[in-house]
Amino acid sequence: QVQLVESGGGLVQAGGSLRLSCTASGRTLRVYHMGWFRQAPGKERKFVAAISSSGDSTYYADSVKGRFTISRNNAKNTVYLEMNSLKPEDTAVYYCAQAVGGNLTIGQNYLYWGQGTQVTVSS
Repeated sequence: QVQLVESGGGLVQAGGSLRLSCTASGRTLRVYHMGWFRQAPGKERKFVAAISSSGDSTYYADSVKGRFTISRNNAKNTVYLEMNSLKPEDTAVYYCAQAVGGNLTIGQNYLYWGQGTQVTVSS
């Protein structure tokens, strides 16, 4: 079984930055497309960013484009989400997930999910 472990969440002021990390075990990371989703209190889970298995392609929600950067280091079995210019509306639990194909903006196409890490942005 694949297990994803997330880290890097915390409390920051608006305009600040955080870097989230997601490390996979159980299978080599290079065969998976990877994505980040987030869920704010009282709202549905939403797509944030994704990266292809090779790292050649990246995808971003319009709300984070230009502020967030997804990257991966397959040798370390790790995917990162660099978050800059954070806004209060970025406050959510952030989830890392793995997919083998399909539309990477849709959560149901992801097979494995981490437990999530809380990101809180104060105003």
